[in-house]
Amino acid sequence: MSTPVADLPALAAQAGRDLETASAQEVLRWAVIAFGERFVIASSMGDGLLAHLASTVAPGVDVLFLDTGYHFAETLGTRDAVAQVYDVQVRTVLPLLTVAQQDARYGERLHERDPDACCALRKVEPLVRGLAPYTAWASGIRRDEASTRRDIGVVEWDAKRSMVKVNPIATWTAADVDAYVAEHGVLVNPLAFDGYPSIGCAPCTRRVAPGEDPRSGRWAGSGKTECGLHV
Repeated sequence: MSTPVADLPALAAQAGRDLETASAQEVLRWAVIAFGERFVIASSMGDGLLAHLASTVAPGVDVLFLDTGYHFAETLGTRDAVAQVYDVQVRTVLPLLTVAQQDARYGERLHERDPDACCALRKVEPLVRGLAPYTAWASGIRRDEASTRRDIGVVEWDAKRSMVKVNPIATWTAADVDAYVAEHGVLVNPLAFDGYPSIGCAPCTRRVAPGEDPRSGRWAGSGKTECGLHV
């Protein structure tokens, strides 16, 4: 029997407390037991870590990928490789407007003039549609990635979307990620080895110099730090 929607915030809060020190696999297993087919993974395809983790717990789980129309070819290649190699079902969600249609309606290079508006059109709205069939979703964000993510829970209530949000590797460090990738031979976006520790849309992502904040290459010079998916 599914949990009534009114009880989901309390369920998320309790699970967040109970699973704070649990392994990523245990967190994902809880989500699969709690939500079954109404649980989905979201991945930006910086790597296949979350898809790999989920496939070991719930073979065939849905993995949501937002194809903004601005991705690097390497990111699309990573998506295709994840779909081929791991026991998951990759679902690609497109924006309502193609890049050409967006340019015609809002003017070219909206990502430069108003990056928040561009992200809303090409990421935030598509995610809302993509998540519509589900009750809970998982992301691969971590507390050590940015100051805006320091307080994320392992399980939390996503009030913006009225869903349970699961962050199974919230407590991991970059070293933990590297160790898991090495141990399991996880697929990694080739750009990660070319100076891109955080990979978004091509027009809004630059290489990061050694010693820089890993996310400093995202929307560099704009003051923007999040696309809106996780805030």
